[in-house]
Amino acid sequence: MSLSDEELERYARHIVLREVGGVGQKKLKAAKIAVIGAGGIGSVVVPALTGAGVGGLTIIDSDTVELSNLHRQPLFKESDAGQPKAELAAAFARNLNRFVDVRPVSERIAADNAGALLAGHGLVIDGSDNFATRLAVSDACVGLSIPLVSAAAVQFQGQVGLFRSRPCYRCFVGDAFDADDCDTCAELGVLGALSGTVGSFAALLAINAIVGIGGNQAGKVHLFDGVKLDWRTITIPADPNCKACGSGQG
Repeated sequence: MSLSDEELERYARHIVLREVGGVGQKKLKAAKIAVIGAGGIGSVVVPALTGAGVGGLTIIDSDTVELSNLHRQPLFKESDAGQPKAELAAAFARNLNRFVDVRPVSERIAADNAGALLAGHGLVIDGSDNFATRLAVSDACVGLSIPLVSAAAVQFQGQVGLFRSRPCYRCFVGDAFDADDCDTCAELGVLGALSGTVGSFAALLAINAIVGIGGNQAGKVHLFDGVKLDWRTITIPADPNCKACGSGQG
């Protein structure tokens, strides 16, 4: 896979980085990533990946824009209220970088369709706002052997982790959150800038994983406290009884 003269100019600030170079930029161009959710986290992830030159981007979100989204979702404007987020996010990405192949999916992802929607991707970034969706996405990624960057932000707390099948996200949170009625930021609230912080970190983690920067981060979850303004990292052990990746599967 080669880079055109225009791409070489566009990505020049990446290419001069010793850790990226032309080889790393070609890896980004070859990458095909699915982004779950074009909300607070996705609104930062989509521009970051598009600007970075990720070759293929699928944006999956069944929601429409609401005015209450706008304090944390800079992809959208007031006049977009009522319009589908996936379509608007895809239009933004196309306008930003014509070299990125963008596909919007205005469909709710769940256990019954996650495998079909995610198949063929090299990495998934999940910025959805409920545990049922996150676990459905995680289980599908385990089944398809696709690396997953899972990111969440609520109130003043953020978390981002990379999972490569085992341990998986279900090992982290367990089975108690499979129900679809768990609290979301709509009920609990979220500081707008926190979503941007978490989204940027998720995009950085994904890009590093694709290019091969910083070693293997799989199984680590990075927790951010938006009040104390500090990060801490925990390592997730694999659950031998996990029904997705352990002996309890199936």
